[in-house]
Amino acid sequence: MLPLAITLFALILALPLAAQVPAAWTTPFPSFRIAGNLYYVGSEDLASYLIVTPKGNILINSNLQSSPPLIKKSIESLGFKFSDTKILLISHGHYDHCAGSAEIKRMTGAKYEVMAQDVPVVEAGGHNDFQYASDKTMWFPPTKVDRILHDGETVSLGSTTLTAHLTAGHTKGTTTWTLDEKENGRNLHVVIVGSPNVNPGYKLVDNKTYPQIAADYRHQFEVLKNLPCDVFLGAHGGYFGLAEKYPRWKAGDKHAFIDPAGYKAYVADRQQAFNEELKRQSTEKN
Repeated sequence: MLPLAITLFALILALPLAAQVPAAWTTPFPSFRIAGNLYYVGSEDLASYLIVTPKGNILINSNLQSSPPLIKKSIESLGFKFSDTKILLISHGHYDHCAGSAEIKRMTGAKYEVMAQDVPVVEAGGHNDFQYASDKTMWFPPTKVDRILHDGETVSLGSTTLTAHLTAGHTKGTTTWTLDEKENGRNLHVVIVGSPNVNPGYKLVDNKTYPQIAADYRHQFEVLKNLPCDVFLGAHGGYFGLAEKYPRWKAGDKHAFIDPAGYKAYVADRQQAFNEELKRQSTEKN
């Protein structure tokens, strides 16, 4: 299952950017409760998460510029009010995860909280991205950030607290979110991976616009390997096998997304892919 999901995601990344809006990014997916007060409200592959609290709700990832109506419909199908979204978070500052932020802020008045290293890109609509500054297909509506986050800081609302882990490399501010949820009396450690992928064209050696990129990736993998994980989630459904796990969940397996072994395997696989690409680029340079 893991190799297939990773292969499909690699194929998506390899598509010409001008055509890079795969159907799975815009196709609706059933919204459902993952564990405790945590719900899935994204598309088939662009993941969005809703955390419901007595003081309002937290939304993670606004996705494409066209995504807010889909996210709104998913939230309302669960019986919640879209207008109760009080805090908006993202996994990282690429258009497929944050292009809908300006519209969601306008629709809900949510407070937008972003990791410091991605704030300049988010507020410039991707025009200053280290890799895609000159690629108009990767630009998105600039969005004002209300709170600048730093590594290890928490976001709290009602009875829920999330921790923001800086796991840079994919972007300078890629964020992996962790939180705990209760399910049937059991405390579950939830990890929502930001992105450990090396996109086609990324320079890991002598990158003038991101000199510390390789060091940041190495640090990311050390962080990910040390996070306790019961429920494995991520910014794309393909990271954690959403398409394979959801039918099991629907059939009654409420533990379908409890997958610590899958999490470890995914992180190891992505670290190996990074190491191989770094080695290839280093060899070519020499």
